[in-house]
Amino acid sequence: MRSIIAAVILGTAMVSCSVNDLAKPDEKHLKNVRQLTFAGENAEAYFSGDETKLIFQSTHGDLQCDQIFIMNIDGSDLKMVSNGLGRTTCGYINPAGDNIIYSSTFAADTLCPPTPSMAEGYVWPIYPGYDIYTAAVDGSDPRILVSSGGYDAEAVYSPDGSMIAFTSTRDGDLEIYVMNSDGSDIRRVTDNPGYDGGAFFSPDGKKLVFRAQIFPSEADLEDYKNMLAKNLVRPSRMEIFTINIDGTERKQLTDNGAANFAPYYHPSGEKILFSSDMDFPREHNFELYMIGTDGGNLERITFSDEFDGFPMFTRDCGKLVFASNRNHAKPHETNIFIADWIE
Repeated sequence: MRSIIAAVILGTAMVSCSVNDLAKPDEKHLKNVRQLTFAGENAEAYFSGDETKLIFQSTHGDLQCDQIFIMNIDGSDLKMVSNGLGRTTCGYINPAGDNIIYSSTFAADTLCPPTPSMAEGYVWPIYPGYDIYTAAVDGSDPRILVSSGGYDAEAVYSPDGSMIAFTSTRDGDLEIYVMNSDGSDIRRVTDNPGYDGGAFFSPDGKKLVFRAQIFPSEADLEDYKNMLAKNLVRPSRMEIFTINIDGTERKQLTDNGAANFAPYYHPSGEKILFSSDMDFPREHNFELYMIGTDGGNLERITFSDEFDGFPMFTRDCGKLVFASNRNHAKPHETNIFIADWIE
């Protein structure tokens, strides 16, 4: 099934890497911005351990919802590594390069799950069919690594590959957990009402950076609980936090009342890059920002006037990969870009 779908949807237009610098005039930290994908919705691109490949999720061509792909960092050799069934999210390559993890709903239903009704406003679906899978790098031999009967997703490896952080509803709320890379010894990290998720490890593997909901009133908390009962979350107010992997020293970095998400550590471990609509809440325009781990020195990084998100650095801070609506062929398309990072 996977090879048939891949043969139909993959074409040279999808992967012909742009040679022009697509950086905007005010993007002083970005140089040689190159576009790697050219069709559909592409997001959450993360480097392999040797930093020669990217794993990401994409809906393009005949696909009805996201599947997991791997390509070289120049956009070549694009391959689908999920099985084309259900919906997938959050692919990550083991730092040793010998396997991948991702979440998929295909065990619950081989069809794409329904998208939420706009009657609830702007919401994110929390599909209870998501299980975390492990597979060979080519996608073969997929096996369930984590399954709780609810939402299990957003899985990422620690820098040394010994641990995995993920988000789950296994205890009735959206919380962050860590476990050994073989799926054993699952430990809960967060314990606050609301969505705690989207975690990434610090460069030394001792901390996590993540997004979390803040509730200004009891009514907002009740709304969250009611939405979660429908497997939905309102993402319009989330802040960026850090926490030790044992659950101690939870620290809030942003406090702007905006939708802040997709945080990732700068290789120094002293700064966080993240996406936010803090400057454009009505337009829902997300840009990349950088903030110190002490919550100071906030700096805007991208100036595309459209969506920019899901950043990840190489370990030497030489390159940045991110998703953006810039230079799209059709309105609202999101593609993967790679850039040289200028300190």
